[in-house]
Amino acid sequence: MQGLILKRNEQGTSTSIEEIDLSTFSDAHFETGQLVKVKVHYSSLNYKDALAICHKGKIIKHYPLIPGIDFAGEVVEDPSGRFDKGQFVLLTGFGYGEKYCGGLAEFAFVKAEQLTLLPNNLTPKQAMIVGTAGFTAMLCVNALINAGVTPDKGEVVVTGATGGVGSTAIYLLHKLGYQVSAISGKTDSKLLTQLGVNKIYPRDTMCETSAPLQSQQFAGAIDTVGGDILANLLSKIAYGGCIAACGLANHYQLNTTVMPFILRNVRLQGIDSVYYPASQRGLVWEQLASALDQQYFDLIGQEISLHQVQDQAEKLLKGQISGRIAVKID
Repeated sequence: MQGLILKRNEQGTSTSIEEIDLSTFSDAHFETGQLVKVKVHYSSLNYKDALAICHKGKIIKHYPLIPGIDFAGEVVEDPSGRFDKGQFVLLTGFGYGEKYCGGLAEFAFVKAEQLTLLPNNLTPKQAMIVGTAGFTAMLCVNALINAGVTPDKGEVVVTGATGGVGSTAIYLLHKLGYQVSAISGKTDSKLLTQLGVNKIYPRDTMCETSAPLQSQQFAGAIDTVGGDILANLLSKIAYGGCIAACGLANHYQLNTTVMPFILRNVRLQGIDSVYYPASQRGLVWEQLASALDQQYFDLIGQEISLHQVQDQAEKLLKGQISGRIAVKID
């Protein structure tokens, strides 16, 4: 099968598209006799994928490896009997593309219990425009709703607004009737307005060192960046509000105080999508399939080929890409 493969040797690391010989992988990578074989139609390009493809950070746990934390495709065979041949499925997370070979190849080999049936009203391409980013965004929106942050409570702000999580979160919140604002370092106000943003705050204004408590400006927030921006937001959340935090693009450290928590009853809810329970994923994907319409896919989705992935990964790390990228495999 053909796919993108990451390698490491004495000369360093490499990324290339090759005809992949499965026998070169250890059983820990490919247990083909025990796993569902899926013909991949589309994968996607996430920030984590870009780090792996460009050999940045410590994303890859071992080499060689096929990257791609998401994919959608068609079941070829399932030894477990859970899925029928020809059924369309998708996968996000669970360590694929990091610990295990992922979706940027013609075939993927995964555990049956980690697959989700593709909703009837989503195509494989649409599912990968949504991808991990959209799945995470839906979890963030659900966290705000579960915390009692309803549309009547006031303004909800989203950081990293032109990224995959941020742009999808904005669209979902707008569709649900929220007053949505955005914090962004980019000047693409037209896209943000089309997604449903009412007001844009320049990122630089939210990075300044803040007092432990500031005016109660936001009912809630979805934060994808962490660091000083998250610390600043905590001091601006209204009484009983909530921040759903899912990223660290700004920084992993959080310099804050207990004041927002003990004086304003603010909740900081962490969001992890990688190991979200498989049994609950279908419901989240049905939510996404119902909420997202063609306008969403037209606004933030773009399609590239496998041969364009490395170039686009470099651009993604430089902050030169907005929205979501679906990678056509077949």
